[in-house]
Amino acid sequence: MTEGRRVEERRLPITAAVLAGGRSVRMGIDKTLLPVDGEPLVARVAAAVGSVCARTLVVTNRPDAIGAAGLPEGAQVVTDEVAYQGPLGGLVTALASSEDEWVLAVAADMPYVDPAVIRLLWGARNGAQVVVPVTEKGPEPLLALYRRDCLPVVRKVLESGRRRLVAIFPSVKVVEVPVERIRDVDPELLSLVNVNTPEDLAEVRDSRHAEESPRVIATVRERAGRTLPSEMPVTIYMNGVEVATTQASPSDLDELGVGFLVSEGLLTDRAGLESVTSDNRRGLVYVLSGERVPDDMVYRTRYLTSGCGRGVTFSSVGHARGLAPVTSAIEVPSHALYALVGAMARGAERYRDSGGTHACGLARDGELVALREDVGRHNALDKLLGRAWIDSVPTEDSVLITTGRISYEMAVKAAKARVPVVVSRSAVTDLAAEIADELGMTLVGYARGGRMIVYTHPERVHIEEDA
Repeated sequence: MTEGRRVEERRLPITAAVLAGGRSVRMGIDKTLLPVDGEPLVARVAAAVGSVCARTLVVTNRPDAIGAAGLPEGAQVVTDEVAYQGPLGGLVTALASSEDEWVLAVAADMPYVDPAVIRLLWGARNGAQVVVPVTEKGPEPLLALYRRDCLPVVRKVLESGRRRLVAIFPSVKVVEVPVERIRDVDPELLSLVNVNTPEDLAEVRDSRHAEESPRVIATVRERAGRTLPSEMPVTIYMNGVEVATTQASPSDLDELGVGFLVSEGLLTDRAGLESVTSDNRRGLVYVLSGERVPDDMVYRTRYLTSGCGRGVTFSSVGHARGLAPVTSAIEVPSHALYALVGAMARGAERYRDSGGTHACGLARDGELVALREDVGRHNALDKLLGRAWIDSVPTEDSVLITTGRISYEMAVKAAKARVPVVVSRSAVTDLAAEIADELGMTLVGYARGGRMIVYTHPERVHIEEDA
């Protein structure tokens, strides 16, 4: 290794202050403990800044919870001098606790902080007291350098009742680093991404950038309060005949069995349903119905789907094209669809806890009436449709929302349930769009971040400029 390389990798004389705050009003929980790529946000941010800064402080109002979050070795938890005063209060504590002349203030909900951006800020000091990135939206004070002699000004502003970090800027010397320079080292500005809402969290978890830069977390099973998503083989029987086996989450198995049989056209008469029993330990579901199991059930062709968890369907593409068109006069404003996607994200507890499941929701008259989760998106949909069928909830004139991509078998399941509008915060496949167009269904993809793409039958979606 050359001397130049050693100098480049040397940690900077900076105290990194990860401002962890506490419970988020918009998230309803302490978002800094939510997992991204298998580790809590706060631990992920602390590890990133700790790779380039000499010392790392995690400033919080909840030291016990943060201390159990699996922080990197050497990171020190510091309690706010005055609780619940926002980032400005956290900065006071950080400046007062720092052993270094400079403090890097960084929010604990910024999962992709790039050390190269920190080095860029460090190189831009030039006699400043504050070094801050500036985008078209203004300064980003929660990824900025603060010299310790700012402390008297910060205290004075805090005592005045103001809480915004930028309130100190008129009283100190500020060097602004334009966004163009940030792009030189972080082309997509991932360092400035933060998580304020459940939708933001889902966006971060779906990001392809997380897949391009994987992190191996050897101690993930030891993380306090974290769980791994569960799956097991589940076999579905109808009137004693084995119908199919799929990999699924070991919960709501009654609904899974009924929903699968309904979506495959084996259950059509709600009055004919006699009983549903399940053995969650062994992964068995037994459905008894007055309807007969087709004589050729054993010989039917099972199609492996493109879904996670090795989904199974008996519906070929040719069969799908023989379905009756979905007719519905429902019209939905775009802002209502965004609201439903948000409601699904907030209600998906397993997704928030592990990040390894999919969720599906059913909405009627603008309200989410049912929500189910599973490791497989097709299973989550079967559970949802099973619940609706058992409870006799009509699925016509409804909206289906899902976290997973809409592939052809997802579109077919929705078509069989007569659902006219299907919305995903992820992708839509070309075959799904082709089938949906033929069947008169509206497919919406990438419904997130204030944007969406309406692939088929757009007349049902009213795009509103202020949505």
